[in-house]
Amino acid sequence: MEKKRNILMILSSHDRMDGTDSKTGVWLGEMTEPYYKFEEAGYEVLLASPLGGEPPLDPMSKLTEHLTSDNRKFLDDENAQLRFKNTVQLESVQSSPFDGVFIPGGHGPLWDLARHPEVARLLMEFIKEGKPIGAVCHGPAALVALTQTDPDFLVGKQVTAFTNMEETLVMRSDHIPFKLESRLKELGASFSSAPVPFIAHVVRDGNLVTGQNPLSAGPTATKLVEVLQEISPKDI
Repeated sequence: MEKKRNILMILSSHDRMDGTDSKTGVWLGEMTEPYYKFEEAGYEVLLASPLGGEPPLDPMSKLTEHLTSDNRKFLDDENAQLRFKNTVQLESVQSSPFDGVFIPGGHGPLWDLARHPEVARLLMEFIKEGKPIGAVCHGPAALVALTQTDPDFLVGKQVTAFTNMEETLVMRSDHIPFKLESRLKELGASFSSAPVPFIAHVVRDGNLVTGQNPLSAGPTATKLVEVLQEISPKDI
């Protein structure tokens, strides 16, 4: 009997921007496109978040121009909707049942996933078990939490994430706790980006796969599936 394959997806629980009435949260397409990529590859996806329950969605990601076919599929998918409304609280999750972990963006992770001790614990468990980590856009903020327990984790790591230029263009740089590109570089990462803002860009460094922006969500998930299919247990 074939072993059941599982992916953990960690979502932000944070919904407020600093110094403004604007809301943030999970960027819908960065969750839905990977969700269905994983399902199509034969993985069951468990959704988890720091607070559990229904995470906030960034209102901008629900606007018509951001509604992709996977977003529409998700809105009509009763099973996926039920999972989203009842995410598991991170403190009750262990890494052992999962083959890998994926962290979507939206600006929310800059506040909670970047400093949450349970994020650090879980990601360290995945690393020790030789299981891959994928993150896209602001999802790589979760890697910042890892440096609480392993200050040198990002030193020399090839990564990407939402860039400082992209933050400026979406006019949110004054309402966030830090710029993710700058923070990753400060922590020693080797950061790269697409030559033009908002173009898909994916970076793999061993068992770590990162994507730059919303257009990178599907390609990042696809690359993570490739890693899952080829790796044998080893450290990142």
